[in-house]
Amino acid sequence: MPARAPIQNSMQPDDGTRQLLQWGGSILGSGILAGILLITLLGGYSATGAKTNAGWFALILTLSCIPFGGLLLGLGVAKWFRNRRIARRG
Repeated sequence: MPARAPIQNSMQPDDGTRQLLQWGGSILGSGILAGILLITLLGGYSATGAKTNAGWFALILTLSCIPFGGLLLGLGVAKWFRNRRIARRG
């Protein structure tokens, strides 16, 4: 049986924009939350690093989640603007 062509409709296909926005926002939010917890509850930090073991974990989480989540969120926002521009043209 030959493969069927996908049915075209007027709506844009799911290209992953919503997932990028959701995951980027949640990862960025986790990093910000870890940073706030580091400063307020987990002993803070100094020029040489965190002061407690849990603080080190929060520092590592903060320094990895904020850049990665920011990049994912930025990509999601850029795709959202692109999809809006394409929808206005068509």
